[in-house]
Amino acid sequence: MPRSARSAHRSAQALQFAAGAAKRQAGGETLNRMTTAVAQLKAATVRPLLQKAVAAIRAEDAKAASEWALKVLELDERNGIGWCLLAMARERAGDFVSSISAYETALQLMPDNVEIANDLGRLAMRMGMAAEAEKFFRLFLAQRPGHPEGANNLASALRTQGRRAEAIEVLRPAIQQEPTNAQLWNGLAAAVAEDGDHENAEIFFGEALRLDPKFFKARYNLANTLADRGRMQEALEHVEAALPRVRAEDERQMMRLARATMRLAVGRLAEGWDDYEARIHPQFADTTVFLIDRPRWEPGADLAGKSLLIVGEQGLGDEILFANVLPDVLERLGPHGRLTLAVEPRLVPLFARSFPQAQVGAHATVLHAGRAVRAMPFLEDASAIDLWTPIASLLREFRPDVAAFPDRVGFMAADPARVAHWREALASAPAGLKVGLLWKSGTGRNARHRYFSAFEQWAPVLRQAGVGFVNLQYGDCDEELAWVRRELGVEIWNPPGIDLKQDLDDVAALSCALDLVVGFSNATFNIAAACGAPAWLITTPGAWPRLGLADRYPWYPQARVFAPETYGDWDTAMAQVAEALAGFAQA
Repeated sequence: MPRSARSAHRSAQALQFAAGAAKRQAGGETLNRMTTAVAQLKAATVRPLLQKAVAAIRAEDAKAASEWALKVLELDERNGIGWCLLAMARERAGDFVSSISAYETALQLMPDNVEIANDLGRLAMRMGMAAEAEKFFRLFLAQRPGHPEGANNLASALRTQGRRAEAIEVLRPAIQQEPTNAQLWNGLAAAVAEDGDHENAEIFFGEALRLDPKFFKARYNLANTLADRGRMQEALEHVEAALPRVRAEDERQMMRLARATMRLAVGRLAEGWDDYEARIHPQFADTTVFLIDRPRWEPGADLAGKSLLIVGEQGLGDEILFANVLPDVLERLGPHGRLTLAVEPRLVPLFARSFPQAQVGAHATVLHAGRAVRAMPFLEDASAIDLWTPIASLLREFRPDVAAFPDRVGFMAADPARVAHWREALASAPAGLKVGLLWKSGTGRNARHRYFSAFEQWAPVLRQAGVGFVNLQYGDCDEELAWVRRELGVEIWNPPGIDLKQDLDDVAALSCALDLVVGFSNATFNIAAACGAPAWLITTPGAWPRLGLADRYPWYPQARVFAPETYGDWDTAMAQVAEALAGFAQA
């Protein structure tokens, strides 16, 4: 499922954002400690500067806070409070590298101030360093056992590493000790939601809001839980209620991105795509920095005869999904326009064949200062580019409503020679219609796992007669294939001589050689459907790419959608797929 920034995906980001130590709330406690310490300082020259830094942080003015903190350090470079305030200011500015360095200096100068370890852990979490964060939080709790914020933070770090049961066990005694702590109830709700238990998550988020009706992060997380259950209108109402209380820009953009997917899910595409720009806002915590010094395309810009660079973003499946607009863009550029596409390296052959009018090259991404930085090293002369854009931003102009999606089956082109090869090779597969299967994401440890059924629930589908099943699932599948063979007596054919994760151009050809591709939305499903292969999508009630439609999937007109009415009711969905497959095989 597409997600923002590296993740586009709303739910995973929402859980890290909410159930982890609330950054701003934690920052407020730290500021209170700093304010108390400032009052005790005797140095008349330093105290007012520290007070101004504190005031600037409270006002979310990171620039002014940094300047006042630096003035303190110019007078006293060993002032631990000054370093701590500088760390907080740089964190709010999104400069995580400088922030963590400042926190480390503060901890060296004030080794007995174990709260700084808690701050370091929060920052490590924001930088995607959950294992390192866990160490800092454990250090903090060793000195402050039973501290509710510390327990919540540690639970967040554990959950981010896929250790959800451990996270719940950390929170349980903390709640028993402080049953009126709304933050702990929010953390517990986030943990069980990530495990797919949305019914209890809704109860626990409700308890957090009962204890603190102004707790906007709990309201935001409740919105995401409702969205996962398909209750989009309620979800939107909660996000709208939470947004006015947000002061920090990174949190505001996080909520805008969630609101984007909710608006898209109810068919409000124009508003949704506008909010979707939050994914590339400079203050969005998970943004991607694009290294291209050319004017940015905006909706309404004249493209005729221009040279346009489009950069792929987010995951592999997203780059394919959003490529739905490329034929329209080429038409708008006209015969004298020039299109340049920067895509994931494994996708270059497929895009080059599909869009021969374009120059296609690979983008390269590195992690720098806690940010994903994407460059286009194949560009020899960037000055020849008139305009550039991340690919999903084009949807604001080219897909303002569902009616703007063309009834076009297949906008990508598999290699005809390889399609012929696979049709011949499939003669070795089990007899019957050749049906490719996809059943999981390659990122099973994070929150995405709850958007996929357990493999055992595929049994009704796999028992259908007259079908020869073909494995399209990348990653380690030995355990699942062995289970099917042992428990159901069914052989899922493994295509020889292909790496299903790396050889994506050949995956496209194999998909087009099949009679049908069935599965959840991952990179392979999007490749198959984009190339025009018959495809059945199994998805959730709240999946935003459905764009408010129940009976079709506008990105791929030939795709048929199977979604349970109730979140997690995969048995019903699989029974429907099995029944449809039986009819397909008979026909």
